[in-house]
Amino acid sequence: MKFAIFSTIVIALLSACTSPVFDAGRSETVLPLSRAWIDGRVVEYITTDISDLAMAQMMGANHVPKLASAINMPRGSSIVERVYKFPNEEQISVFQSAPDPVGAENKDRSYSPLWRVVMVRWSTQATPRELKSEEDVLAAEENKEVVLEMTNIVVNCPVTRSENGQALRGVR
Repeated sequence: MKFAIFSTIVIALLSACTSPVFDAGRSETVLPLSRAWIDGRVVEYITTDISDLAMAQMMGANHVPKLASAINMPRGSSIVERVYKFPNEEQISVFQSAPDPVGAENKDRSYSPLWRVVMVRWSTQATPRELKSEEDVLAAEENKEVVLEMTNIVVNCPVTRSENGQALRGVR
């Protein structure tokens, strides 16, 4: 009798452990949304993977050290773009490119969701302002208003929605 009760409990526990936790056909993933400037327009993106452990931990993303190897591709065949990041969230990041339009019809061949992080720091004598394009960032550097620090950090941040509302399927 005790064995029968014990067996029933074990079977119930084992079947509970093996039952699906979620229905893959009905699951939904919600990821933190960020915004970036591209040529004076705001786009939305998600961050899923980062080559740097500390940044991955801070952002709650996958730590993927292998992403950093994308930097060392032969000249002219790089798959990374530059993302200009401001410390302490002084402003949203500035992307070098974005899909145009977002989705399968993208015609911008330079766009890549892999970004090499370039830190942008305002010089002490400069008056910080919103920089809304790569051209703004490079002009500020030329005027000695900012210092650019190229890092070896690569992040995977696909653009999910453009400024005009075009979005990847499933983006709400």
